[in-house]
Parts: sequence; C-alpha cells; structure tokens
Amino acid sequence: MKLYYTTNSPFARKVLMVAAERGLTGNIELIVSSPWTAEANILTRVNPAGKVPALTMDDGLTLFDSPVICEYLDSLGHGPKLFPTTNPERWLTLKRQALGDALLDAMIARRLESRRSNGERSEAWMDRQKASVNRCLDAMEADARDLGETPTIGEITYLCALAHLDFRFAEEDWRPGRTELASWYSAFSKRHSAKTTLPHD
Repeated sequence: MKLYYTTNSPFARKVLMVAAERGLTGNIELIVSSPWTAEANILTRVNPAGKVPALTMDDGLTLFDSPVICEYLDSLGHGPKLFPTTNPERWLTLKRQALGDALLDAMIARRLESRRSNGERSEAWMDRQKASVNRCLDAMEADARDLGETPTIGEITYLCALAHLDFRFAEEDWRPGRTELASWYSAFSKRHSAKTTLPHD
C-alpha cells in the first residue's frame, strides 16, 4: 500500500495512528505529497480533489478521505477494532470522529483565511470558525469522562484535533475550563501511536 500524505496533516495523522494501532505501519509506503507544491501533480493523479491523505491499495484502487481510509485499515491488521460494529457503540464512535473532524475543518479554515492578504481577509469569517472550534471543544469536554482507555477512531480523532490546536494555535490554550478533556488528552498522548506520529512542518 502507498499512503500519500504530509507530515503536518492531522487527517493523515489519523491514518498513521490507525495503521500503528492495527500493526500495519510496516506495510505502508509513505509518500510525502504536498497539495501546495509541485508534488500536487502527483497527488491529483491519485485523488482528483488534490488532498491528503490518499491510500493506493495493492490492487491499484485508491481510497481518499481519512474516515474511509481509516475504516479500510481497520479491516486489516490485528487487535481490537477501532470501528465498533455493534450499536450504540458504533454510532457514538462515528459521532466522535465527526466532531473531531468538524473541529479540524473549522480550525484549518480559520488558519487559511488568516494567511490571505489584507483587504481579502475576513475577520468575521475567522471569528465564525473560532466560535465553531470552541463549541466543538465544549462538546468534547462534556464527553471526556466517557472516553475509554481502549482506543477507537473517536478517541484517535479527538487526539489529532487537540494536538493540531497545540501545533497551529499554541498561543490560544484550549485547556482552561476543560479539565476533563485536558486530563484525558495528556494520558492518551502517551500511546505509542501518538508519540510516533507527531506533526511537523
């Protein structure tokens, strides 16, 4: 398998963490493919949207979008499944994944907007995205007591979202008033899959 990714993508990190948790790291060839540079030509050949992550399977089929890739990898490997198959656990896990992804979408939208030149940048749009991030964080705090020690794609997505806040918006600490979430994050960050997939530019 070939994974097209960037070292600073939280969505690619989700895939890398799933691969690590499922014992598949050694089965995946990693290909750095930035959507913003010349490598984008390579990326658009495997993913028409020109985004990472994208995974080319051994039979040539390419999957894209992190939820799809993560669920495919969960069908391989060994150990406890990261996507529960029984209700209501499955729907709760998928809800958590969607919440973490929503936080990431809003955070990335805000950061991209902030990089636009004066006169093109919308402060109102950035404020809207920041408010969305804070609502997601409050929902995650309310959920934190129920997060389990055995990882699912829900916990992995929460970890990637919170870590990316620290990575891109370190000056805006999300922890005050969210003690349960901060405590869970500190403990979950010690997992091998988290420590070996830290984002960097």
